[in-house]
Amino acid sequence: MSTTSQHNPIEQAQLAGVKSANQGMWIGVPKERGFQEKRVGLTPHAVSRLAAIGVQVKVETGAGFNASFEDHEYTEAGAELVYSVEEVYQAPIIVRVGPAPKEEWPLLKPNSILLSAIHLPTLQKEYLDVLVQKRITAIAYEYLKDSENNLPFVRSMGEIAGISVVLIAAECLSTTVLGRGKLIGGITGLLPSKIVILGAGTVAEYATQAALGLGAQVTIFDRSLTKMRRLQNKIGNRVLTSVLDPATLTQELKQCDVVIGAIHSNDGRSPMIVTEEMVMQMKPGSVIVDVSIDQGGCFETSRVTTHDEPTFREYDVIHYCVPNIPSRYARTASIALSNLLGTLLSEAEEAGGLENYLWTDSGMRHGAYAFGGAITNRYLSQKFDEPYVNLEIMARGRFS
Repeated sequence: MSTTSQHNPIEQAQLAGVKSANQGMWIGVPKERGFQEKRVGLTPHAVSRLAAIGVQVKVETGAGFNASFEDHEYTEAGAELVYSVEEVYQAPIIVRVGPAPKEEWPLLKPNSILLSAIHLPTLQKEYLDVLVQKRITAIAYEYLKDSENNLPFVRSMGEIAGISVVLIAAECLSTTVLGRGKLIGGITGLLPSKIVILGAGTVAEYATQAALGLGAQVTIFDRSLTKMRRLQNKIGNRVLTSVLDPATLTQELKQCDVVIGAIHSNDGRSPMIVTEEMVMQMKPGSVIVDVSIDQGGCFETSRVTTHDEPTFREYDVIHYCVPNIPSRYARTASIALSNLLGTLLSEAEEAGGLENYLWTDSGMRHGAYAFGGAITNRYLSQKFDEPYVNLEIMARGRFS
């Protein structure tokens, strides 16, 4: 663990200052410029909700264009439209979809608050260093929890991704992308395609519904019998299930046409489930869709791809490893994301501001990965050799 900081990170965190709660919240929404991101952090409807309770929102011109929201919709909702990204970053609270791209790092204000996804596989140590040096409070959507200890942002995007991946897999199987040329659902006299899904969470639930709707045969692997039983109850169908036994999984991978990786970690990297040797034994032209690439991937052969070049072949198996799958449906995803953010920011305003909300809400603290000059996510602190601060201990000390 690095010890190069001149001050104790806990002392730094306790001394960190952000915009005073009694001044009201001021939010900046920049246009997304990173990694082919088409979504927008706040929709006009969410801006209208926030403006109604006195929250000031500045939106960069064109921020909603890729999600089919026009500038005039934001001004009519009560936002102030600004024409430079520099002006947006004057706000003490920045709401983005993806992490700030490198060209915007110099614009981040010291002691400001940044809400965004973290995009773990593309996360750079230099980015964390900027957040630490500027003592920024950074909160990741992937790790935020609600009052029932669920991950609402992950679930919302998972619902979209789950439906999307089956449509993606169906296209990848087609002859037009040099797949096996096999229809994902069966027709009279022909057996349907076999789909293996790793994980029994939200993505798996919605992927299973979509796959069954198209007539595919589905087998689900997970470590938790409880999660698989819950999924079967939600689906209302007796889908095939198995615990994550390597021998059984290997046999299923040899026979399947599509395998979907949907293993999620609550606070770090997704576990590696499928080894390179397993991939080597899959049928030529079969398809891997690694939804877990958002957290590093659960296939040993996965590497990050883009919407422009979404697939590659490894051992003659087609791999689709695009991290921001919901961005394919930018308007739907923006509304879903913004519904959650609008509620979170409204609750924060009622609590006296985001800093107060951070101390009073454990789910919010779980989402924070940088605070006051230190990293507050244990996995990231270990991965990048950065000082670690436990916000839960700090919160208990604050109110004891």
